[in-house]
Amino acid sequence: MSKQTVSQLLQGRYHILQSLGAGVFGQIYIVEDVDYPERPRYVVKQLKVNNYQSNSYFYYLKLRFITETETLKHLGQHDQIPQLITCFEENDRFYLVQEYISGQPLSVELKQNQQQGRKWDTTAAMAFLEDALGILEFVHSQGFIHCDLKPENLIRRSCDGKLVLIDFGSIQPIDFSIDTELLISQIPVSSLGYIPPEQFLGQTQTNSDIYALGMIALQGLTGLTPLQLKINPANNDLPWCCENTKIDDYLTVFISQMIRYNYQERFQSASEAIWVFQQITWQHQTEAIMSLKSSTVPEPKAKIVPVKNQNSTVKSDPLLAGIRWGIMINSLVVGLGAYSLASQSQLHPETVTLSQGISEYQAGNLEKAINLAKSIPPYSNVYPEAQASIAEWQKQWQADTENYLVAEQALNKGKLSEAMRAVPQIPYTLYWRSKREKILEQTQANLEAKTNDLLSQAYGKAKIKDFSAALEYLHQIPPETAAGAMLQQKLVEYNQKRQMRAGYFLHKAYQKALVNDFSGAIQLLDNVPQDTSIYPQAQIKLKEYREKLLLREKIKGIVNQKKMSVVSQPNLFTQKDSDANIAYFSTPDYPVGVNIST
Repeated sequence: MSKQTVSQLLQGRYHILQSLGAGVFGQIYIVEDVDYPERPRYVVKQLKVNNYQSNSYFYYLKLRFITETETLKHLGQHDQIPQLITCFEENDRFYLVQEYISGQPLSVELKQNQQQGRKWDTTAAMAFLEDALGILEFVHSQGFIHCDLKPENLIRRSCDGKLVLIDFGSIQPIDFSIDTELLISQIPVSSLGYIPPEQFLGQTQTNSDIYALGMIALQGLTGLTPLQLKINPANNDLPWCCENTKIDDYLTVFISQMIRYNYQERFQSASEAIWVFQQITWQHQTEAIMSLKSSTVPEPKAKIVPVKNQNSTVKSDPLLAGIRWGIMINSLVVGLGAYSLASQSQLHPETVTLSQGISEYQAGNLEKAINLAKSIPPYSNVYPEAQASIAEWQKQWQADTENYLVAEQALNKGKLSEAMRAVPQIPYTLYWRSKREKILEQTQANLEAKTNDLLSQAYGKAKIKDFSAALEYLHQIPPETAAGAMLQQKLVEYNQKRQMRAGYFLHKAYQKALVNDFSGAIQLLDNVPQDTSIYPQAQIKLKEYREKLLLREKIKGIVNQKKMSVVSQPNLFTQKDSDANIAYFSTPDYPVGVNIST
């Protein structure tokens, strides 16, 4: 397929300014809309189609184009994903018009850092992870896996410095029932190193994107691309930490958890990663507060980059010194063990007591935790923190219990969408984790069963070509189900078939009307769904045919009435031909004969 010329107008309005090259999706251009005086700029992606492809593959691409368009309509609702402007087909080529993002790809930023010998510090790495994980959590919540996360597909927006995720040409539904191996020849060179092992085997997981994100963070911290790192042959993991990489120990464990070779050993979702990440953030703030509270407590030996904007006016937050610290310890216990308690012998006994109280709270022993905090004497520097923690624990425990009951009751009542929304409000701590996961597992199982039932009924209706009923069943499927992409595909397919079916009814109605079978035409037109494009035209014809049918019935009634009138007339007004069974009636002009044999 030949490339578009720069001077060409697409759809008579999009003037091509620049070609950005070819991506997974196809050719990419920057265009301006000449229909508007301000000539806004957009990005146009042209789907790859060539003359060597079969008709079946051509139609497959067309369906994929429609499906992806519907998907991007939903994903574009996020502020850090380009909005879909429109889509169209022109000269057997398919085009997507998306919002233009003014900024610089992260790949350019990382390359400049490498050339200038700069690396990310802890603060920069954490800012990147916080921004990118938020986008990733949204994409996964919509039922999709990006599958091609790399620095080229992250743009740092000029106006606010936030990251924007682009290029959804490789997006896949979260559906593990279909295994398709990913060939090396199908992967852009720029994607190698960011794609995890399971993706090559057709076993893409939601945390496959987390692996890619971890590799980008690692590249920013070390200045090395993923292909420059050496793999440990014993476990296939990447031993990337060294003395030249000075970052926080907690963050080191966090990133190492993201890039584990075995996907089962990584964070299982973006939400889980965000939860743990928040604990690291809170821990940094807590350490700063603790160091301000007591100058006698030695600083940790971990190589930690100081948190910015901290000074002597920082006020202690019971969440920082209490619950959140404990949650963080629990979340990272696999990687760090009891890191924060490793130097207990150097800490005040009251600090150790408060840490023990935090651990008891995390384990669900609220009363024991409160008793430990109450045992701290008033003269201790930790006493204000202990008292604040007691109040916060009691308040948080009540809130957590209420959130759990909301999720549990929603599940028991069959309100699955409500249950799914309530589950994230349950904390991911040692005590609540099992309860949270149990509700989540039951809700997902019920969602899957409900989805399968509704899909089965939709397929049944579609089999008898009742696409309106099929669509009604599809719309009842909860949005939280993992069948998001397939659901969108079926919605598009059944909508198209319903339009075709409506056209068929209209065409058959015309044929019935041509032979004066208005009753049959009306029956066909009554089947045209209201929300189809030809419904208004069908209503016009329906009104016309009903009027014609009513007129015919009136004429027939008049004729029958005249027949009855003829039979009842006296003989003196008529002459009867007994052989022909015809009666002749005199009129002002000429006699009229009426058959009276029946």
